[in-house]
Amino acid sequence: MAQQQQNPGTLYNALTAGSKIIGTVIADSDIRIDGQLEGDLQCSGKVVIGEKGLIKGTVSCQNAEIMGKLDGKIDVRQTLAMRASSDLKGEIKTQTLIVEPNAKFNGTCSMNNVENKAAK
Repeated sequence: MAQQQQNPGTLYNALTAGSKIIGTVIADSDIRIDGQLEGDLQCSGKVVIGEKGLIKGTVSCQNAEIMGKLDGKIDVRQTLAMRASSDLKGEIKTQTLIVEPNAKFNGTCSMNNVENKAAK
């Protein structure tokens, strides 16, 4: 199911295609989802949802790149990139949003500049 891979200078977790987790996942480093997650994902690093990946629930992370599907809420402290193959239904909260042509988004989006709020 979940596995940890290490390349030179890179440490991340992965949920491979064909795997499914129901519950809460907490990751201290980057994580890639190519399988299915029904529940919450809390990540200290970057979340990547691969083209075949699906998350139904709430995601909280530093950065995110979506190529697959997300049905729920996502709270990204820095940058959320929605690639052309992405399909997001729900609520986005992020500082920076990048949306490629053909990306699908149905829901609400709130963009807040965290640095400016801290300076006030």
